Amino acid sequence: MLPPGPHVREMTIESIRLSLNSYQRIAILREKDTDRYLTIWIGPYEAESISLRLHEVTPPRPQTHDLLRDVIERLGATVRYVLLNDLARDTYYARIVLDAKGEEVQIDARPSDAISLAVRAGAPIYAEESVLEQGGEIIRDEEAEGEGEEKPVDPAELERLGPFKDFIEGLDLSGFDDPRR
Repeated sequence: MLPPGPHVREMTIESIRLSLNSYQRIAILREKDTDRYLTIWIGPYEAESISLRLHEVTPPRPQTHDLLRDVIERLGATVRYVLLNDLARDTYYARIVLDAKGEEVQIDARPSDAISLAVRAGAPIYAEESVLEQGGEIIRDEEAEGEGEEKPVDPAELERLGPFKDFIEGLDLSGFDDPRR
């Protein structure tokens, strides 16, 4: 089985966040060795599942993604990687790629489930370049680039940055500059 080709990029989990305005969970993935990010809205159970594993917390009973990993392993297969393979109408799609006794098996999955399984199996997470081109955001340090003046922001870009904007606007910074704190 060949690893993913040059049209895919390896991703890391930057964080799992909670939007304070809507109480929706967001998985923030970062392209390895770059400043390009994907934000994916996920459910609360998947967010908890991913967060528990990232923080190396073991619940008293196995969760669904632990069970899935155990079943895959007991059947003699391994999770090779997960791939975010499509983005259509603001919905991400993923595939779990297994090695089942030398045969590649691809399973359609929600990105949140695929990511949760990947962190449990120690498998890499990849994204198709086309997905990153559609949904990726590049965050640069303006000072490092010498860009000090403000530029008008494209309305489409503002809409794509909505999860970040909601998070920032939801922060309570009152008393932050209080010297008694």
